[in-house]
Amino acid sequence: MSDLPAAMPAGRIAGIDYGRKRIGIAVCDAGRIIASPLPQHAATADAAAEAAFFRRLVSEEELVGFVVGLPVHADGSDSRMSVEVERFGGWLAATTGLPVAFHDERYTSVEAAGKLAGLGLSRGRKKARADSIAAQILLTAWLESQAEGAPARRPGALDG
Repeated sequence: MSDLPAAMPAGRIAGIDYGRKRIGIAVCDAGRIIASPLPQHAATADAAAEAAFFRRLVSEEELVGFVVGLPVHADGSDSRMSVEVERFGGWLAATTGLPVAFHDERYTSVEAAGKLAGLGLSRGRKKARADSIAAQILLTAWLESQAEGAPARRPGALDG
């Protein structure tokens, strides 16, 4: 993976929490002030259906790019899943024609679970929302890192 994030034109960005079974999705407003979760997407092995879904998402949400959560170990080193996520990000860029940046997703699932813990939801309803809440947390962290004018570098930790 390149150390530099993809350049993002002005406009709406989607945050993606990639998983083999479920893909969490969040989008921000055009001013990039707030990120909001969308319903999670049930991943399939059908490449044509996946491509159609993401192209439709780009069109409906008027997206200009994606931020994909990069799963790394607590020490910042790549995980086994990192390679798969980077491959997905490359596919997503090629399929939609939009830039893709990667951002450290450490602890987003834990934070999402914490946000859902006190809501009185059933286990199934929490599971149905957790990936999109994680995508929202990821996208918010990326937006904040851009607003701070952080130097372009390998994704940093959300807790730092």
